[in-house]
Formats: sequence, structure tokens, C-alpha cells
Amino acid sequence: MNINLLFGSGEDLNPLQMSVRSFLMFFIALALIRFGGMRIFGKKTAFDYIIIIMLGAVLARGVVGASPFLSTVVAAAVMVLIHKVLALLSMRFVAVDKVVKGIHRTLYKDGEIKQKNMKRAAISHDDLLESVRIEINQNSFDDVQEIKIEKNGELSVIKKE
Repeated sequence: MNINLLFGSGEDLNPLQMSVRSFLMFFIALALIRFGGMRIFGKKTAFDYIIIIMLGAVLARGVVGASPFLSTVVAAAVMVLIHKVLALLSMRFVAVDKVVKGIHRTLYKDGEIKQKNMKRAAISHDDLLESVRIEINQNSFDDVQEIKIEKNGELSVIKKE
């Protein structure tokens, strides 16, 4: 059987050809994610969302024939490799970690709201109270020692001892 008949080329693909491409791309994506490591889905920082979005966009082009199949696989592999290298460099170098993943900021500590950090993070007073309600089931800062916005954008609340 002619491989072109089963795999197709260009954007004029029939359902069988797109199905074959989807089948192959699923396992290629799985292999790339395994190589990249579970960190891609674990931390959920902007750094991780970028690879998820871009990987999906690039690999989809190979399925629908908008770009050559092999080229999309190579491009996706390069993106995963860049993500992995930056993650490893971030582990070793604090400066790289700050640039790639960002930093956490203290928004509230010992009874004081840190307005400068609140502004930088675009977090309102109501957002802080919401995090207190969700994290420690209270509607005031009375039992709160500290609130931080983490690298992934989540607010973490530390109770007073």
C-alpha cells in the first residue's frame, strides 16, 4: 500500500488520513511529554502553560496537514527540549528561575497589607479575603500571619500559630 494514500499530504486529507495522523501524533505527543517530564503539567506556571499551548498548536498542524508532518514533530521536540533545558537551568541558577518562572510575593504579613506587591500582582483586598475564606474558612485576617501569591498565581494563606 502506498504510504501517501494512507498518510496523505497537504491540507486535502480524507478522514482516514487524518485519523492515521491523529493516531501517530497522539503517541508522538505522549513520548514528548514523557521526555519533557511531568513538570509540564505539575506546577502550572506561565512557563509550563506556554509549552502546553504551543505544543498543542504545533502538533495540530501536523494532524490537519497545515504543515509537513515531520517538520511539526521536529518543531515540537525542539520546544520540549528548550522547556526541559530551561527547567534544569532553573533548578541550578536562581536568576534563571526568576526570569523563567517568576517569583512569589508577600501580599500580607503580620497585619499589614503590602500595597506595592498587591499592585504588582493586580490583586484586590477582596481577592485576599476570598483566599482567606477558601484556605482557612474565615472572613477576616485575624488568624492570618501571611498571604503570598505564588509563582503559579495561586494565593497561599499561612495561619498564625
